[in-house]
Amino acid sequence: MLPAKKMSKTRTRTRRSHHRLKAVNYSVCPKCSQAKLPHAACENCGYVNPNLTLDLAKEES
Repeated sequence: MLPAKKMSKTRTRTRRSHHRLKAVNYSVCPKCSQAKLPHAACENCGYVNPNLTLDLAKEES
């Protein structure tokens, strides 16, 4: 069965407005100023909070 009337571009695009990609929320590491995910350890220096820093093993090739 075919649609009774043509759907306008505005109506179609309004329906698809939720199909967009979500932007990733980055924060800045206070120790090394690299971008990191909030509430996670920094991948560059391992900083989590003032009382805790993770030791990161660097891969050698």
